[in-house]
Amino acid sequence: MALDPALWPQNVTQDERGCLTVDGVDAHTLAREFGTPAYVVDEQGLRSRAAAFRDSFATAFGPVTGGADVYYAGKAFLCSAVARWVQEEGLGLDVCSGGELAVAQRVGFPGGRIALHGNNKSVAELRQAMEYAVGRVVVDSLTEIDRLACVAADLGVRAKVLLRVTVGVEAHTHEFIATAHEDQKFGFSLADGSAQRAVEAVLAHPDSLELRGLHSHIGSQIMDTTGFELAAQRLIQLHGQINQAHGIRLPELDLGGGFGVAHSPDDSPLTPAELARQLAAVVDREFERLGDDPRPRVSIEPGRAIVGPSTITLYEVGTIKDVTLEDGSTRTYVSVDGGMSDNIRPALYGADYTCVLANRVSDAALVRARVVGRHCESGDIVVRDTELPSDIAPGDLIAVAATGAYCRSLSSQYNHAPRPPVVAVRGGQARVIVRRETIEDILALDVG
Repeated sequence: MALDPALWPQNVTQDERGCLTVDGVDAHTLAREFGTPAYVVDEQGLRSRAAAFRDSFATAFGPVTGGADVYYAGKAFLCSAVARWVQEEGLGLDVCSGGELAVAQRVGFPGGRIALHGNNKSVAELRQAMEYAVGRVVVDSLTEIDRLACVAADLGVRAKVLLRVTVGVEAHTHEFIATAHEDQKFGFSLADGSAQRAVEAVLAHPDSLELRGLHSHIGSQIMDTTGFELAAQRLIQLHGQINQAHGIRLPELDLGGGFGVAHSPDDSPLTPAELARQLAAVVDREFERLGDDPRPRVSIEPGRAIVGPSTITLYEVGTIKDVTLEDGSTRTYVSVDGGMSDNIRPALYGADYTCVLANRVSDAALVRARVVGRHCESGDIVVRDTELPSDIAPGDLIAVAATGAYCRSLSSQYNHAPRPPVVAVRGGQARVIVRRETIEDILALDVG
């Protein structure tokens, strides 16, 4: 049950007792002080991943474009502490709602370093963004262009706009998280001319809208740059067409996010440096072909790739049950005190995860196991296929790797289960950054 460094946070180790530790704080202590289930963040590991993206893209894109910006995609996981860390590491922040923007406002995140996304932004959200001087709005429909123009005109400001372009690239990922094929809700289609019409619509509001550039996002949990290369080619071609048709050179080009992380030993994601080098080569080649200078400033939007590998979830084992399968073999079902309410991704996407016994060494033989949750759904699975020691028992602790992205963000109160806390650890000190919900919190919403 040794820890694979490719799967676990930077500062997660095992002590001589076999107890998992996060930057010097062991699983026993975390469970005793904060309870289970709990999301546990390696703060320094998260900061290091953010810095790796910042530095890798600055190095790779400095010689070939107008530079590069990294926007942390807050939808992966956002709270006040993470927003502060991202700001301190020199990243921008990508938000998708008024609520996420409110977190940024709460910590004083500079408005100019914020991007607002979303396919159905409300008038109230657009006004909130304009009043906070958000640096870029990624527009998604002709309706939104008119809506934003009205809001900006009413406030006497000029909104900086990127057009989200649907480039027709099918990312090799789950259908629900692929976002650049034609039959889906996001963006302006390149194929049917919608993107060109959107350019004209923005330019029709010169007093209230400023067209800054193009944006594409092809999906999530992508392990290579093939899709990004094709998306970049098509975006840059459109960039050149806009220059020819309207006589303007757009100063920004956003290649989106969706960079994958390892959840199992079979996953082989690229490092930030490899991503930066490969994408910079594509952008350089395409602009050389286009013969267009000066070149735009490139931006990317990693979320999962920063927070995902930086976090684990700690559970306590409750019930253990051996089940005989149709072929006569046995699978051990290990039930823990969380489940699909704190990680819906296995049920929603069929996502795989890796886990270990976190509180002790065991010399017992390994058995075929499935870690499941406590909810009233047969699909309430935490880790579908794994091996655990045959002497696993109620009260043991199990840690699941790489749960920082889209676990707390997509969590629920299913079966009236209070959501777990988020605990940050740094230099041997642990503190709550999002407190555990209580039954009282849930009942307070029930006005009956």
